[in-house]
Amino acid sequence: MAKIIDGKEVSAQVKEQVKEEAAQLKAATGLQVGLAVVIVGNNPASRVYVNNKKKACEAVGFQSFEYALDEDTTQEELLELVEVLNENPQVNGILVQLPLPKQIDEKAIINAISPDKDVDAFHPSNVGRIMIGSYAFLPCTPAGVMELIASTGVSVSGKNCVVIGRSNIVGKPMAMLLLHQNGTVTICHSRTQNLKEICAQADILVAAVGKANFVTADMVKEGAVVIDVGMNRLDNGKLCGDVDFAAVEPKAGYITPVPGGVGPMTIAMLMRNTLTAAKQQNGLA
Repeated sequence: MAKIIDGKEVSAQVKEQVKEEAAQLKAATGLQVGLAVVIVGNNPASRVYVNNKKKACEAVGFQSFEYALDEDTTQEELLELVEVLNENPQVNGILVQLPLPKQIDEKAIINAISPDKDVDAFHPSNVGRIMIGSYAFLPCTPAGVMELIASTGVSVSGKNCVVIGRSNIVGKPMAMLLLHQNGTVTICHSRTQNLKEICAQADILVAAVGKANFVTADMVKEGAVVIDVGMNRLDNGKLCGDVDFAAVEPKAGYITPVPGGVGPMTIAMLMRNTLTAAKQQNGLA
């Protein structure tokens, strides 16, 4: 049976480290790290995420600034708020919760956030930095996945790594981070031929496709590290990942559960990015 990679445990370690560093920073310089989170409209899932980010800020000793805007907020109004936050020295990180209402162009908002405060690492300049390996911030979910892989003691270097999914938020940056650690990386997607055979050669398999139980046991190499980024809700209301956990667990070497795997890591890495931003903005990094 696979060893379970406990995302709650690893994320707690990351947050504890951030908390200690933030406290040292405040004691030495008087600087309290601040994160601004903007939510537009009443998306219930977005509200849950925002509340979790507020709790995480409190847990690590950050200031949390929340801006809850009406569903009918215009793009111009949101851009004005982003500009105010860009100029506010108390705000070290800015996060605009996606998705946004249809009248707002997400790309325009992401581009308006100062790259120095873009703690989601979605701004094109930060994306480019990830490509060349000269980055300050990493997208939170892929960075969390790298922490989980590191926690197993398995080295990425020289391994066959397969990423299923090519989104800008997870799949593409995930491939780059594995490549930076000398993995041999294949990105698979909806047009990939011989998907099963390619996945079955992976020493490290990252599933980020958004389809419940998509990865079956015959797609997994004996002893592989299997990371499940998926978060899907079944008809019966239960959460499940992209990996058929019950079928794959006996075959894998290490596996993340859903929930309790990658999910907790995303917010932990957001806290780390915000701390990094605060240090850089104050010439302390």
